[in-house]
Amino acid sequence: MLRKLLLVSIIGSCVVPSAWGAPSTKNLSVARGFHLEIVSADVRGAREIALGDRGTIFLGSMGPGKVYAVSSVGNPGKPVQVRTVASALETPSGVAFHDGDLYIAEPERLLVLRDIEDHLDDPPKPEVITDHLPFSDGDHFWKFIAFGPDGRLYVTIGAPCNVCDVGRDFGKIISLKPDGTDRQDVAYGIRNSVGLAWRKTGKDLWFTDNGRDMMGDDVPSDELNTLTRPQQSFGYPYCHQGDVPDPHYGTDHSCGEFTPPVLKLGAHVAALGLRFYEGPAASRSLNGALLIAEHGSWNRSVPSGYQVVTVKFDSTDHPQQPEPLIWGFRRNGRTFGRPADVQPMPDGSILVSDDFSGSLYRLTYASAVQK
Repeated sequence: MLRKLLLVSIIGSCVVPSAWGAPSTKNLSVARGFHLEIVSADVRGAREIALGDRGTIFLGSMGPGKVYAVSSVGNPGKPVQVRTVASALETPSGVAFHDGDLYIAEPERLLVLRDIEDHLDDPPKPEVITDHLPFSDGDHFWKFIAFGPDGRLYVTIGAPCNVCDVGRDFGKIISLKPDGTDRQDVAYGIRNSVGLAWRKTGKDLWFTDNGRDMMGDDVPSDELNTLTRPQQSFGYPYCHQGDVPDPHYGTDHSCGEFTPPVLKLGAHVAALGLRFYEGPAASRSLNGALLIAEHGSWNRSVPSGYQVVTVKFDSTDHPQQPEPLIWGFRRNGRTFGRPADVQPMPDGSILVSDDFSGSLYRLTYASAVQK
């Protein structure tokens, strides 16, 4: 019951009041040369995005217990179709596609829908891969999942609190074989990561992490981290943003004991899903950049986030400060959307999920639209 009460409090902000009307792009701004459209406004609570081999877009959800399949996106000759391929699940926010199968993450279970693109109209019953994921009633119980270049399934395990000493039970990333066996701890000291990504040409894992609350408007920053060796620790709860000791837990630990972030993303922006943009390029300015969905702050007097940003790399492969790509999801005290995940498409366009308005957006480069 406690878990369900917590879930209600979290997803209550995911429903757009009817007085505001249907989702619209009119309040949103995009970087020069880009065009934004709404693919569907029928994906309530949309969170993580996964791509099937045949162009199907799969979406986990935060609130309604559904997993969606969206077809014919970017095909002007066919209408977009939204199907529900799984329902009555518990916070199935994480989805990942691998070898024809769709993997789904609940708080305590990993499920799989076999050969899903052959059965979009008659989806199979979810098969349980494991029902023993680390779980505790409290904060950050939802999961983000992704398959790495090693063929293993990576799963984020959030800390069940704003700040607490979780040891090595929570606040980490784990990995498993696709059949759920051989579970391994990958990284520690992570408060709440909701985004994992690898470059096509690299083996290092990149991930976002949300900084703790209740330390002021501007501290600590959310983090962009990279894992370069197994079982690195990134500091939580002892050290935040690489250089700020926690006022309670940091007295016995130096920040120098932990791996610092490669980039500070800003306090309370709630950086979630991230992906590398690796072409074909709709805009050459995005080649090799990271795309990051900033869900938006709640613990800040002046809200931050509520946008999609790009992080580009210099000639020495060092990440640069984030640049807005899509913004305006919050204006004049009103929230119109909260980006949750980003996903480049094979045609160069970029998908963005929004769990507040229940929408899926598609960003294209304007020159491509005009062809």
